[in-house]
Amino acid sequence: MAKKVLLGLSGGVDSAVSAYLLIQAGYDVTGCFMRNWDAMANDDILGNPTLHDDQCPQEKDFEDAKKVAEKLGIPLLRVDFIEEYWQNVFQYALSEYRAGRTPNPDIFCNKYIKFSAFLDFAHQNGFELIAMGHYAKKSEKDGVFSLLKADDRNKDQSYFLSQISQEQLAACLFPLGNIEKPQVRAIAQKLQLTSVMNKKDSTGICFIGERHFKEFLQNYLPAHRGQIVDIKTKNVLGAHDGVLYYTIGQRKGLGIGGIAGHTDAGWFVVDKDVKNNILYVASGDDNDYLAADGVIINQLNWINQPPQIDAIYQAKFRYRQLDQQVQVIALNENEITLKFLQPVKAITPGQAAVIYDHDICLGGGIIVNAIKR
Repeated sequence: MAKKVLLGLSGGVDSAVSAYLLIQAGYDVTGCFMRNWDAMANDDILGNPTLHDDQCPQEKDFEDAKKVAEKLGIPLLRVDFIEEYWQNVFQYALSEYRAGRTPNPDIFCNKYIKFSAFLDFAHQNGFELIAMGHYAKKSEKDGVFSLLKADDRNKDQSYFLSQISQEQLAACLFPLGNIEKPQVRAIAQKLQLTSVMNKKDSTGICFIGERHFKEFLQNYLPAHRGQIVDIKTKNVLGAHDGVLYYTIGQRKGLGIGGIAGHTDAGWFVVDKDVKNNILYVASGDDNDYLAADGVIINQLNWINQPPQIDAIYQAKFRYRQLDQQVQVIALNENEITLKFLQPVKAITPGQAAVIYDHDICLGGGIIVNAIKR
């Protein structure tokens, strides 16, 4: 009998083609649309009924998912994880922003929603496996599973899966691991999946969508204007809209171009003083302020085994960053310290640090601090 698989059908082309590939592979596939964000319900939690989110594309995505399910001849369920998302993902993100860090909510959405709440829902409803439209691969040896980079390195999403567990990985299928995005588009065209075949890839944080990030965040973390200060000269260059809204390495949106006595190399964020509401910047000519020789990471998660002390690995400190050579110089249950073989720029507290042994994603954690020279 074919194994029953519950697939997260999002209304995008990747999950649609994943469903088709699983059907072709002989699985008994059911689609399931996850609804994780409800602005009106979340506004009620805040006691502020005015923050209604009429730009949310979820209902359009659900309609697209229904059309895909009908075309492929599979059932489609719908499930809400609004409370779980609010508690485990969004509240965490807000607490990180309040502390002056820059979180990556999508990583915790995978950990707590797509590979936890969704997996529990699947098991409760008689499904043996779950599947997603992520670009990633897994392998198995002697009953132990490893997470690997996808063949399409431009779309590889193993970075976003670095916080899942061995048990979660064992229960999941990744149909897109061995093919590239142009092939996915071609399959959708061949199947005439008209609702998704030319649909743009989603960008940005899932609960924000395509909206302006700063404007969205102001609903939950009110703005407090403060000074923008040149870290080298300590001169005040302008005013920011709220230090919490900026991230290390940010260049756009600072509003301080064309300052007399400086070249046109631009300015970028190098530090944030949350207590005093000061945003520190450096000129493009002084970009060594962004360089670090190492990093301290906590909230560790190892998918099958931790890295070894003194060993050399590869790491990413943001999505689509080229692999950086690192050496493990300290490791315990709570924290790991990595030394960079070459300086790395724009290490951002709150972001995920993901460690690889070539193609194998070992796991990782959350950046606490950069170690500066």
